[in-house]
Amino acid sequence: MSSRGFTFKQFHVDHDRCAMKVGTDGILLGAWAPLGRARRILDVGTGSGLVALMLAQRGDPGVRITGLELDQAAAAQAAENVAASPWPERVDIVQGSLQAFEASPFDLIVSTPPYFGHGQRFDCQARASARHTGSLTLAELFTHAKRLLGEDGGLSLVLPVQALEEAMLQAESLGFHLAERRDVVTREGKKPGRFLLHFCRIKHCLKWGEIIINTVNNDHGDIYKGMVSPFYLKM
Repeated sequence: MSSRGFTFKQFHVDHDRCAMKVGTDGILLGAWAPLGRARRILDVGTGSGLVALMLAQRGDPGVRITGLELDQAAAAQAAENVAASPWPERVDIVQGSLQAFEASPFDLIVSTPPYFGHGQRFDCQARASARHTGSLTLAELFTHAKRLLGEDGGLSLVLPVQALEEAMLQAESLGFHLAERRDVVTREGKKPGRFLLHFCRIKHCLKWGEIIINTVNNDHGDIYKGMVSPFYLKM
């Protein structure tokens, strides 16, 4: 991966004008988020458009994805990435905030939400805005997800350890139920560093499992390989 972009099997993402670059969090979410029968999907904080494009690749021709991005430069680059992809008719990029966004109900909302507090230091203001919870708190994310989701809709997130408890509290307070959880382990034997979480407005039996990125044998875990092999060139 260069500072300019990242080439996947079926599409390329430029990200030099985006504060948050292509990374493991987005790739995990894009490869994992449960699509089910979702036809209308909202990607909150789309950045370069990575997750939206991954979902476009995974979805059938009828899926329609809106990538919502607050930063103007990132939104413009995401639109360029979409136009150059095989699925320009499946993805629309909208520049603006979730708080002001209005649309008919979605079947699925996905996000890699900001999770650093204001004590964290960054090398540029755009990166700080993209990662500080001041731009979009978890409370706001759940509140507006409830407003924008259909009754059968779901919310899929990737979060670090320090945000898990708050996410569960916000979900409970707003009537969301955890339907699926995957504990992401960077190396076999270590504690999870990330969590993939899928919340629904209707209660379902909880599915809970683990995703190992690297095994003790310096290979990738089978579940992880199965998720990302449709995307990575060398897998």
